[in-house]
Amino acid sequence: QLQLAESGGGVVQTGGSMSVSCAASGRTDNSFAMGWFRQAPGKEREFVAAIRWSGGSTHYADSVKGRFTISRDKAKKTVTLQMSGLKPEDTAVYFCVAGNRLILSSLRTGAAYDYWGQGTQVTVSS
Repeated sequence: QLQLAESGGGVVQTGGSMSVSCAASGRTDNSFAMGWFRQAPGKEREFVAAIRWSGGSTHYADSVKGRFTISRDKAKKTVTLQMSGLKPEDTAVYFCVAGNRLILSSLRTGAAYDYWGQGTQVTVSS
């Protein structure tokens, strides 16, 4: 079992920056990965970014590529999503996700992750 603890989020103006972090506690394996999904009001939940623990490869949704950066601290088992150039359309609840035995092709699929955080609100004001 894994537990996820999210931190960060809040309100920021358009063009601003913000970070959200997530700490995992529990057992992980070599194919462990963590990431973020988000859900805006009235919209479906969507993939934002993911990082594989082994090798550290990163993966981004096209909508955030070049503006968001995901990183990990293996010792602390923490992942951070640094967001810059924020737009009102980035407003959403951001969910931390984690899972073992994840393969590359499944990183963008919510159903592939066994563990989800409670979510943290990010609001970008115009």
